Amino acid sequence: MKILALDFSSPQRSTAVLNAGGAFAHEAADASPGRDMKPFALIESALRQAKLEREDIECIAVGIGSGSYAGIRVAISLAQGWQLGTGVKLLGISSVECIAAQAAADGVRGKFSVAINAQRGEFYLAGYEATEGTAKETSPLKLATMAEAQERERAGELLVGPEVMCWFPNGRIIFPHAAMLARLAARRSDFVAGEKLEPIYLRETTFVKAPPARALPFPT
Repeated sequence: MKILALDFSSPQRSTAVLNAGGAFAHEAADASPGRDMKPFALIESALRQAKLEREDIECIAVGIGSGSYAGIRVAISLAQGWQLGTGVKLLGISSVECIAAQAAADGVRGKFSVAINAQRGEFYLAGYEATEGTAKETSPLKLATMAEAQERERAGELLVGPEVMCWFPNGRIIFPHAAMLARLAARRSDFVAGEKLEPIYLRETTFVKAPPARALPFPT
């Protein structure tokens, strides 16, 4: 299956194309400011490297976070439009899982945590243990305070993530590479319809109901 992977959840956006058989992933990356992101250029670059056309793609895998929801929404919108136009299969895969798999592939061993900036002084935090190039989740993804992340670091866990060294100098910067996302997707078959593809939200969504309209007196 020919897979196009999109991960725009971090400051380093990337796309990748995995050829049938999963032998090699062709990746294109962009670290320019979010408003300057050119997703179609990234897609065309990866397709060109793989010597494939858009119509050759059989599955699109999207990194659904947690992370930059603006970037994730762009990737989801592209995938939804592609499915409407061609009927391509879609997969939503955790970008945190992708980071953990990349960490293991990069030689991280033992217990570590993926930490992603969640704003408001909080982090998206998940625990993993890596052995021989694979990462197994040991604690599920959650919203955590700075104190909780620091506690894991004091316990001897390595903290990894796209911007982790901004807060934890002993951490290790690891991005969710689309090439790894494509390889994870090659093992999956839980395809979803476009309308079911959505970011991983951990904060409860709250709405404030607008007050009723006031009747304004008119001069007589």
